[in-house]
Amino acid sequence: MKRRSLSMAALLAGILPWGAMAQNTGDWPSRPVRMLVGSAPGGGTDAMARAVADRLGPLLKQSIVVENRPGVSNTLAVDATAKSTDGHTMVMGVVTAHTIAPHLLRLGYDNNKDLVPVAFVGSVPNVLVVGKPVHADSVADLVALARKGPGTIHFASSGTGSTQHIAAEMFQDAAGIRITHVPYKGSAAALVDLVSAQVQMSFDTLPSVIGQIKSGRLRPLAVTSAQRNAQLPQVPTMAESGLAGVEIAAWYGIYMPASTPMAVQQKVHDEVNKVIAMPETKARLEAVGAELRAISQAEFEAFHRAEYQRFGEVIRKNDIRID
Repeated sequence: MKRRSLSMAALLAGILPWGAMAQNTGDWPSRPVRMLVGSAPGGGTDAMARAVADRLGPLLKQSIVVENRPGVSNTLAVDATAKSTDGHTMVMGVVTAHTIAPHLLRLGYDNNKDLVPVAFVGSVPNVLVVGKPVHADSVADLVALARKGPGTIHFASSGTGSTQHIAAEMFQDAAGIRITHVPYKGSAAALVDLVSAQVQMSFDTLPSVIGQIKSGRLRPLAVTSAQRNAQLPQVPTMAESGLAGVEIAAWYGIYMPASTPMAVQQKVHDEVNKVIAMPETKARLEAVGAELRAISQAEFEAFHRAEYQRFGEVIRKNDIRID
Protein backbone atom coordinates (compact mmCIF):
# COMPACT_ATOMS: atom_id res chain seq x y z
CA MET A 1 0.00 0.00 0.00
CA LYS A 2 2.80 2.35 0.87
CA ARG A 3 4.57 1.59 -2.42
CA ARG A 4 1.37 2.35 -4.40
CA SER A 5 0.96 5.70 -2.61
CA LEU A 6 4.49 6.69 -3.48
CA SER A 7 3.98 5.76 -7.14
CA MET A 8 0.77 7.78 -7.32
CA ALA A 9 2.50 10.77 -5.75
CA ALA A 10 5.26 10.56 -8.31
CA LEU A 11 2.71 10.33 -11.13
CA LEU A 12 0.78 13.36 -9.89
CA ALA A 13 3.96 15.35 -9.45
CA GLY A 14 4.67 14.80 -13.12
CA ILE A 15 1.32 15.95 -14.47
CA LEU A 16 0.13 18.67 -12.11
CA PRO A 17 1.45 22.25 -12.02
CA TRP A 18 4.08 22.76 -9.34
CA GLY A 19 1.96 25.27 -7.46
CA ALA A 20 -0.87 22.74 -7.07
CA MET A 21 1.41 20.04 -5.67
CA ALA A 22 3.88 21.91 -3.48
CA GLN A 23 2.59 21.83 0.03
CA ASN A 24 5.90 21.22 1.79
CA THR A 25 8.00 24.23 0.76
CA GLY A 26 10.78 23.87 3.30
CA ASP A 27 13.25 22.87 0.57
CA TRP A 28 12.29 25.70 -1.79
CA PRO A 29 14.10 26.73 -3.92
CA SER A 30 15.40 23.39 -5.12
CA ARG A 31 17.10 24.87 -8.19
CA PRO A 32 18.14 28.28 -9.59
CA VAL A 33 15.41 30.92 -9.61
CA ARG A 34 14.65 33.08 -12.63
CA MET A 35 14.01 36.78 -12.04
CA LEU A 36 12.53 38.20 -15.25
CA VAL A 37 12.98 41.87 -16.13
CA GLY A 38 10.76 43.69 -18.61
CA SER A 39 13.43 46.13 -19.79
CA ALA A 40 16.81 45.95 -21.48
CA PRO A 41 20.06 45.58 -19.52
CA GLY A 42 21.27 48.85 -18.02
CA GLY A 43 17.85 50.37 -17.35
CA GLY A 44 16.36 51.27 -13.99
CA THR A 45 14.35 48.06 -13.63
CA ASP A 46 17.38 45.99 -14.57
CA ALA A 47 19.55 47.80 -12.03
CA MET A 48 16.98 47.21 -9.31
CA ALA A 49 16.67 43.53 -10.20
CA ARG A 50 20.39 42.87 -10.22
CA ALA A 51 20.96 44.70 -6.95
CA VAL A 52 18.33 42.50 -5.30
CA ALA A 53 19.33 39.26 -7.07
CA ASP A 54 22.99 39.58 -6.09
CA ARG A 55 22.10 39.50 -2.38
CA LEU A 56 18.96 37.37 -2.52
CA GLY A 57 20.71 34.34 -4.02
CA PRO A 58 22.97 33.68 -1.01
CA LEU A 59 20.02 34.04 1.37
CA LEU A 60 17.99 31.47 -0.59
CA LYS A 61 21.08 29.30 -1.13
CA GLN A 62 20.42 29.21 -4.87
CA SER A 63 21.54 31.40 -7.74
CA ILE A 64 19.12 34.04 -9.03
CA VAL A 65 19.34 34.28 -12.80
CA VAL A 66 18.27 37.69 -14.10
CA GLU A 67 16.67 37.31 -17.53
CA ASN A 68 15.79 40.37 -19.62
CA ARG A 69 12.65 40.27 -21.77
CA PRO A 70 12.16 43.88 -22.87
CA GLY A 71 9.17 45.23 -24.71
CA VAL A 72 5.48 46.10 -24.67
CA SER A 73 5.58 48.37 -21.60
CA ASN A 74 7.50 45.78 -19.57
CA THR A 75 4.65 43.25 -19.96
CA LEU A 76 6.50 40.51 -21.87
CA ALA A 77 8.34 39.52 -18.71
CA VAL A 78 5.12 39.68 -16.70
CA ASP A 79 3.32 37.51 -19.25
CA ALA A 80 6.02 34.85 -19.04
CA THR A 81 5.90 34.92 -15.24
CA ALA A 82 2.10 34.70 -15.10
CA LYS A 83 2.16 31.62 -17.34
CA SER A 84 5.11 29.87 -15.70
CA THR A 85 4.48 26.62 -13.85
CA ASP A 86 8.01 25.70 -12.75
CA GLY A 87 7.63 27.25 -9.31
CA HIS A 88 10.96 29.04 -9.64
CA THR A 89 10.08 32.14 -11.65
CA MET A 90 9.44 35.69 -10.44
CA VAL A 91 9.45 39.09 -12.08
CA MET A 92 10.82 42.43 -10.98
CA GLY A 93 7.54 44.24 -11.45
CA VAL A 94 7.32 47.93 -12.24
CA VAL A 95 4.48 50.43 -12.09
CA THR A 96 4.03 50.64 -15.87
CA ALA A 97 3.52 46.91 -16.31
CA HIS A 98 1.19 46.29 -13.39
CA THR A 99 -0.92 49.40 -12.90
CA ILE A 100 -0.80 51.36 -16.17
CA ALA A 101 -0.42 48.95 -19.12
CA PRO A 102 -3.42 46.77 -18.15
CA HIS A 103 -5.67 49.78 -18.83
CA LEU A 104 -4.14 50.36 -22.26
CA LEU A 105 -3.19 46.98 -23.71
CA ARG A 106 -4.91 43.72 -24.53
CA LEU A 107 -2.87 41.33 -22.42
CA GLY A 108 -2.68 37.55 -22.56
CA TYR A 109 -3.06 37.23 -18.80
CA ASP A 110 -5.10 38.79 -16.00
CA ASN A 111 -2.81 41.15 -14.15
CA ASN A 112 -4.92 41.06 -10.98
CA LYS A 113 -5.65 37.33 -10.89
CA ASP A 114 -2.71 35.49 -12.43
CA LEU A 115 -0.04 37.26 -10.39
CA VAL A 116 0.43 38.18 -6.77
CA PRO A 117 2.47 41.07 -5.31
CA VAL A 118 5.01 39.47 -2.97
CA ALA A 119 7.68 41.96 -1.90
CA PHE A 120 7.88 45.70 -2.45
CA VAL A 121 11.43 46.93 -3.12
CA GLY A 122 11.38 50.68 -3.58
CA SER A 123 10.71 53.57 -5.88
CA VAL A 124 12.39 56.24 -7.95
CA PRO A 125 10.67 59.62 -8.28
CA ASN A 126 10.02 61.38 -11.53
CA VAL A 127 11.54 64.83 -11.84
CA LEU A 128 10.05 67.77 -13.69
CA VAL A 129 12.96 69.11 -15.73
CA VAL A 130 13.20 71.86 -18.36
CA GLY A 131 15.88 72.70 -20.88
CA LYS A 132 18.21 75.65 -20.43
CA PRO A 133 16.38 77.93 -22.94
CA VAL A 134 13.10 77.66 -21.00
CA HIS A 135 12.57 80.76 -18.86
CA ALA A 136 11.22 79.00 -15.81
CA ASP A 137 12.91 78.58 -12.46
CA SER A 138 9.89 77.12 -10.68
CA VAL A 139 6.71 75.19 -11.30
CA ALA A 140 4.76 78.45 -11.02
CA ASP A 141 6.92 80.00 -13.76
CA LEU A 142 6.30 77.04 -16.05
CA VAL A 143 2.55 77.11 -15.43
CA ALA A 144 2.53 80.83 -16.27
CA LEU A 145 4.31 80.14 -19.57
CA ALA A 146 1.85 77.40 -20.44
CA ARG A 147 -1.10 79.67 -19.72
CA LYS A 148 0.26 82.35 -22.04
CA GLY A 149 0.33 79.91 -24.94
CA PRO A 150 -1.88 76.83 -24.52
CA GLY A 151 -0.33 73.87 -26.31
CA THR A 152 2.93 75.64 -27.10
CA ILE A 153 4.85 73.90 -24.34
CA HIS A 154 5.85 70.41 -25.51
CA PHE A 155 6.66 67.63 -23.09
CA ALA A 156 8.70 64.55 -23.91
CA SER A 157 8.00 61.04 -22.65
CA SER A 158 9.45 57.60 -23.24
CA GLY A 159 6.13 56.59 -24.76
CA THR A 160 2.37 56.70 -24.37
CA GLY A 161 1.38 55.31 -20.98
CA SER A 162 4.82 55.78 -19.44
CA THR A 163 5.18 57.38 -16.01
CA GLN A 164 6.49 60.49 -17.77
CA HIS A 165 3.29 60.70 -19.80
CA ILE A 166 0.96 60.01 -16.85
CA ALA A 167 2.79 62.55 -14.66
CA ALA A 168 2.39 65.26 -17.29
CA GLU A 169 -1.32 64.51 -17.66
CA MET A 170 -1.72 64.82 -13.88
CA PHE A 171 0.27 68.06 -13.97
CA GLN A 172 -1.86 69.75 -16.60
CA ASP A 173 -5.06 68.61 -14.91
CA ALA A 174 -3.93 70.02 -11.55
CA ALA A 175 -2.67 73.28 -13.04
CA GLY A 176 -5.56 73.78 -15.47
CA ILE A 177 -3.26 74.12 -18.47
CA ARG A 178 -2.78 72.40 -21.83
CA ILE A 179 0.61 71.13 -22.94
CA THR A 180 1.49 68.96 -25.93
CA HIS A 181 2.69 65.38 -25.67
CA VAL A 182 5.65 64.24 -27.78
CA PRO A 183 6.19 60.49 -27.22
CA TYR A 184 9.54 58.87 -27.95
CA LYS A 185 10.77 55.29 -28.04
CA GLY A 186 12.60 55.46 -24.75
CA SER A 187 14.11 58.11 -22.50
CA ALA A 188 17.44 58.39 -24.32
CA ALA A 189 15.96 59.88 -27.50
CA ALA A 190 13.63 62.11 -25.48
CA LEU A 191 16.53 63.54 -23.48
CA VAL A 192 18.51 64.33 -26.62
CA ASP A 193 15.68 66.53 -27.90
CA LEU A 194 15.08 68.03 -24.46
CA VAL A 195 18.71 69.10 -24.12
CA SER A 196 18.71 70.48 -27.68
CA ALA A 197 15.47 72.44 -27.01
CA GLN A 198 13.31 70.53 -29.50
CA VAL A 199 10.93 70.01 -26.59
CA GLN A 200 10.67 72.08 -23.44
CA MET A 201 10.00 69.77 -20.49
CA SER A 202 9.77 66.23 -19.21
CA PHE A 203 8.83 64.26 -16.09
CA ASP A 204 11.60 61.71 -16.47
CA THR A 205 12.80 59.34 -13.76
CA LEU A 206 15.64 60.55 -11.55
CA PRO A 207 18.31 58.02 -12.68
CA SER A 208 17.71 59.02 -16.31
CA VAL A 209 18.23 62.74 -15.73
CA ILE A 210 20.54 63.03 -12.73
CA GLY A 211 23.63 63.29 -14.95
CA GLN A 212 22.10 66.03 -17.10
CA ILE A 213 21.00 67.90 -13.98
CA LYS A 214 24.46 67.77 -12.42
CA SER A 215 26.04 68.95 -15.68
CA GLY A 216 23.68 71.93 -15.81
CA ARG A 217 22.09 70.95 -19.13
CA LEU A 218 18.70 70.41 -17.51
CA ARG A 219 17.05 72.38 -14.71
CA PRO A 220 14.99 70.49 -12.10
CA LEU A 221 11.83 72.27 -10.93
CA ALA A 222 10.19 69.63 -8.72
CA VAL A 223 10.09 65.96 -7.80
CA THR A 224 6.87 63.96 -7.91
CA SER A 225 7.46 62.07 -4.67
CA ALA A 226 5.75 62.82 -1.35
CA GLN A 227 9.06 63.97 0.14
CA ARG A 228 12.17 65.56 -1.29
CA ASN A 229 14.82 63.20 -2.62
CA ALA A 230 18.21 62.87 -0.94
CA GLN A 231 19.97 63.22 -4.31
CA LEU A 232 18.23 66.57 -4.97
CA PRO A 233 17.56 68.00 -1.51
CA GLN A 234 17.17 71.54 -2.83
CA VAL A 235 14.42 70.59 -5.29
CA PRO A 236 10.86 70.92 -3.90
CA THR A 237 8.07 68.41 -4.31
CA MET A 238 5.13 69.16 -6.58
CA ALA A 239 2.97 69.60 -3.48
CA GLU A 240 5.42 72.15 -2.07
CA SER A 241 5.23 73.89 -5.44
CA GLY A 242 1.47 74.33 -5.08
CA LEU A 243 0.19 71.31 -7.03
CA ALA A 244 -0.90 68.69 -4.52
CA GLY A 245 -1.88 65.34 -6.00
CA VAL A 246 0.74 65.29 -8.75
CA GLU A 247 2.50 62.34 -7.21
CA ILE A 248 3.95 59.44 -9.16
CA ALA A 249 7.02 57.24 -9.01
CA ALA A 250 8.59 54.39 -10.90
CA TRP A 251 8.16 51.75 -8.21
CA TYR A 252 9.44 48.20 -8.19
CA GLY A 253 8.46 44.97 -6.48
CA ILE A 254 8.63 41.20 -6.81
CA TYR A 255 5.56 39.49 -8.31
CA MET A 256 5.06 35.73 -8.59
CA PRO A 257 2.43 33.47 -10.21
CA ALA A 258 -0.79 33.36 -8.20
CA SER A 259 -0.35 29.58 -7.84
CA THR A 260 2.76 30.11 -5.69
CA PRO A 261 2.22 28.58 -2.23
CA MET A 262 1.83 31.09 0.58
CA ALA A 263 4.85 29.65 2.39
CA VAL A 264 7.05 30.41 -0.63
CA GLN A 265 5.59 33.90 -0.99
CA GLN A 266 6.33 34.55 2.67
CA LYS A 267 9.86 33.26 2.32
CA VAL A 268 10.59 35.48 -0.68
CA HIS A 269 8.96 38.47 1.03
CA ASP A 270 11.04 38.04 4.19
CA GLU A 271 14.34 37.53 2.37
CA VAL A 272 13.81 40.47 -0.01
CA ASN A 273 13.13 42.69 3.00
CA LYS A 274 16.45 41.55 4.44
CA VAL A 275 18.18 42.40 1.17
CA ILE A 276 16.86 45.96 0.95
CA ALA A 277 17.86 46.56 4.57
CA MET A 278 21.49 45.69 3.84
CA PRO A 279 23.77 48.78 3.87
CA GLU A 280 25.46 47.73 0.63
CA THR A 281 22.12 47.39 -1.18
CA LYS A 282 20.89 50.72 0.16
CA ALA A 283 24.11 52.48 -0.87
CA ARG A 284 24.03 50.93 -4.36
CA LEU A 285 20.44 51.98 -5.10
CA GLU A 286 20.17 55.23 -3.16
CA ALA A 287 23.13 56.50 -5.21
CA VAL A 288 20.78 56.66 -8.21
CA GLY A 289 17.90 58.20 -6.29
CA ALA A 290 16.03 55.05 -5.27
CA GLU A 291 14.04 55.11 -2.06
CA LEU A 292 13.91 51.62 -0.55
CA ARG A 293 11.00 50.67 1.68
CA ALA A 294 10.16 47.41 3.44
CA ILE A 295 6.41 46.87 3.82
CA SER A 296 4.24 43.85 4.53
CA GLN A 297 2.83 41.77 1.70
CA ALA A 298 -0.68 42.90 2.64
CA GLU A 299 0.43 46.53 2.38
CA PHE A 300 2.00 45.85 -1.02
CA GLU A 301 -1.23 44.24 -2.25
CA ALA A 302 -3.26 47.24 -1.04
CA PHE A 303 -0.78 49.62 -2.66
CA HIS A 304 -1.01 47.70 -5.95
CA ARG A 305 -4.82 47.94 -5.93
CA ALA A 306 -4.78 51.66 -5.12
CA GLU A 307 -2.26 52.45 -7.85
CA TYR A 308 -4.19 50.35 -10.37
CA GLN A 309 -7.37 52.27 -9.63
CA ARG A 310 -5.67 55.68 -9.50
CA PHE A 311 -3.94 55.37 -12.85
CA GLY A 312 -7.01 53.85 -14.44
CA GLU A 313 -8.95 56.98 -13.52
CA VAL A 314 -6.25 59.26 -14.98
CA ILE A 315 -6.19 57.24 -18.21
CA ARG A 316 -9.97 57.29 -18.60
CA LYS A 317 -10.30 60.97 -17.70
CA ASN A 318 -7.70 62.00 -20.29
CA ASP A 319 -8.78 59.45 -22.89
CA ILE A 320 -5.24 58.05 -23.16
CA ARG A 321 -4.94 55.35 -25.80
CA ILE A 322 -2.18 53.43 -27.51
CA ASP A 323 -2.79 53.41 -31.25
